[in-house]
Amino acid sequence: MADYKYEIFFSFNNSAEVFQIPVNPESIEISEGGKGKTYDLVGPKGSVLITEEQQNAPGEINVIKGPKLMEVSFSSIFPAEEYPFVVVAPLPKPMKYIEDIRRWKQTKHPIRFVLVGYNAISTQDQPKPELDINIAASIEKFDWKEVAGSPGDIEYSITLKEYKFYQAQKVVEATDANGNPVLYKQPTYENTRIRPQTYTVQQGDNLWKIGMKVFGRDGRWREIQKLNGLTEADLKKLQVGTVLKIPQD
Repeated sequence: MADYKYEIFFSFNNSAEVFQIPVNPESIEISEGGKGKTYDLVGPKGSVLITEEQQNAPGEINVIKGPKLMEVSFSSIFPAEEYPFVVVAPLPKPMKYIEDIRRWKQTKHPIRFVLVGYNAISTQDQPKPELDINIAASIEKFDWKEVAGSPGDIEYSITLKEYKFYQAQKVVEATDANGNPVLYKQPTYENTRIRPQTYTVQQGDNLWKIGMKVFGRDGRWREIQKLNGLTEADLKKLQVGTVLKIPQD
């Protein structure tokens, strides 16, 4: 569809570093498997079920469990020139993308993957996305090579796996009302997200996109608008390089 567009963003350290994929891939593979297990129904001590009721029971059952973590993979290029199909400007050097991804991977901290698709023709200043994936993810695989015959262009493929911010529990020794020793679990959280105090507007940004990058799925762009005292007219003419304050609550 000519009027349908999508954009892919990578960010690190809760949007302290952000870039948009410069050339959209032809396809994106997304895997959302389950962890269900199947069992054969048998009788006591392993004997085959033989009663009438048992004969009518299924020979195999499926136990549904929670879904597996989402996996995302795609291939594209980091171009050395501003070809007509490049979707960002100004265009960073191809090795800048490589260096960022390799550095993020080496930190062993998750990145954020954002895929947004929307109808480009809209009467709204902040179009509602028709496709919206926003997940924290680990970089499971990253391969790249220079394109033969196109000096400077770099082909790459990347595989991401959804990351869940988990809750750990610390066991603490204490005493109850009667003075008896007891153990209780004190919740603690992994500190992997640092929300930036400010955000610098980039080429192609609008306030809705900025809210998605900083906060996640719900956007919360109205809070950014209110904190920075932006009018509806201001939203239509956000200038590249403008520094916006980001809500911290």
